[in-house]
Amino acid sequence: MTAHALPRRSLQTRLALAYAAGIYAAGVLALVLAAVPLARIDAAIPAGHPSSASAETGPGVGLPQLLTGSAVALVVLIPIALALGWFVAGRFLRPLRAITATARSISAGDLHRRLALGGPADELTELGHTLDDLFARLQASFDAQRHFVANASHELRTPLAGLRTLLEVALGDPDADAATLRSVCQEALALGEHQERLVQALLALATGEGGVTRWDAVDLAHLVQGVLASRRGLAQEKAVDLSERLAPAVTAGDPGLIESLVANLVDNAIRHNHAGGYVEVATGTSGTQVALTVANTGPVIPVDQVERLFRPFQRLTPERHGHHDGHGLGLAIVNAVAHAHHATLTTSAPPEGGLSITVRFPRDPHPDRL
Repeated sequence: MTAHALPRRSLQTRLALAYAAGIYAAGVLALVLAAVPLARIDAAIPAGHPSSASAETGPGVGLPQLLTGSAVALVVLIPIALALGWFVAGRFLRPLRAITATARSISAGDLHRRLALGGPADELTELGHTLDDLFARLQASFDAQRHFVANASHELRTPLAGLRTLLEVALGDPDADAATLRSVCQEALALGEHQERLVQALLALATGEGGVTRWDAVDLAHLVQGVLASRRGLAQEKAVDLSERLAPAVTAGDPGLIESLVANLVDNAIRHNHAGGYVEVATGTSGTQVALTVANTGPVIPVDQVERLFRPFQRLTPERHGHHDGHGLGLAIVNAVAHAHHATLTTSAPPEGGLSITVRFPRDPHPDRL
């Protein structure tokens, strides 16, 4: 017989039996404490010589009568103890029943419900408050997931619709020559490249949110040098000056993810800049942390809008919505990778414009102490 086939006994039944056993044991102990001294006294009195107390007070209750009455009282105590134990167990389990009923009714579409347990502060109400916090986090996670899926669908559908329109117009033009078709093919390739970059960014975001599976020693200065070398051509095209102040900064983590973080910070700083502006990248060590700072000039960013930029598909202004200006996932990837590596993000938006982002990683290269 398997464990699932065994008869089920509710927690209230087990608690009621435990309480009843405790009450009954207390009754038996009280009887023993009262009867043993009386039995010793009775045994000490010689037969046929009643005690002086009995002679003065008249006939009383003897030990046999006391034991008989106590046995009857213990038998009567059994249902009383069971009823009292059942009542007490029910009172203690009432909040647990409320937790179970509400948890069963909560689903992905009904995460707004809360337990809201009142009463005295005890372990069960603390459990209720903990579950309420968990449900709130789940609701926020589901809402963010729905929002992300809707935005991702829109971002993927837009270039697909543009590509289809482009091809339909070219095929519907009977006078299209080779030059026209070549131009259409070039635009189609550009849209395809944008889709490829978007898919790669979505994969990077999913990988960052999935956590770190490998922990290797990583020197941020070395990674920054490689990223800046590959971005100097883009910076010259945008007329943006790249400068660096690199000191050894060794941390632990996934080199690929951290390189993606650095690349997205640098790309964001170059892309959202202005001609004649600059991007400054610095690395260094301070105490138990290593820091990476990317500061750039650019448009003025309202302070209340900085946090929003780290969410997926969030752009500062509508005119930056074109596919040549990014896909709104760069800083979201930075945020996900930093969180996966137990790093902290600090941002500041100077009043003259631009953005400065500092990522602080733990210096300890051992993942079990991160």
